[in-house]
Amino acid sequence: MKCRGVFMSSKCIRDTVNKVKSKYQESDPFRLAAAMHILVQKMPMGNSPTCCKGFCMTESRKTCIVINCDLPEIIQQIILIHEIGHTVLHQKSMQVKCFHDFELFDGVSQCEYEANCFAADYLLEDEDVLEKLNADMSFFQAASELQVPPELLDFKFRMMKRNGVQIVDSPITANSNFLKDIPTEGIIENY
Repeated sequence: MKCRGVFMSSKCIRDTVNKVKSKYQESDPFRLAAAMHILVQKMPMGNSPTCCKGFCMTESRKTCIVINCDLPEIIQQIILIHEIGHTVLHQKSMQVKCFHDFELFDGVSQCEYEANCFAADYLLEDEDVLEKLNADMSFFQAASELQVPPELLDFKFRMMKRNGVQIVDSPITANSNFLKDIPTEGIIENY
């Protein structure tokens, strides 16, 4: 999907998500990567709070995503869809800057922000989020029920609001680099 301008609009990101969903008909990030001919490798990279969670690179028109297999499966899926977001939203810049996730994280990094929006919109359906909130769940309870970190739900809230959905304000404001600091144990149970 071609989007004009330096920064992608939420509409452009949502259109890209819908295009990928429509084309591949796949909700599981690992099966989606396989359908997109993206090589996914799981490598042990530790489970300390500062460990590398994953990264992607493209060379000779082939994309490889490396995921830290020491992380809980749910976090591996979130990291993978985030990296897939980079591959579809930032194809040109990946060829120049393939190891972006090893660089120092910038809390306002636009590429990271856009990949988080992609991941949140891909993994969470508007209807599912609204159903949890209409069941009188708190934001944190809804995140736990949806099996995502609250920060990812915050990005979904932002996408929904920008697309005209009337929804309460999120009680948190996640940074673009929240995946860098995400806990590596007890992720969903802690929220």
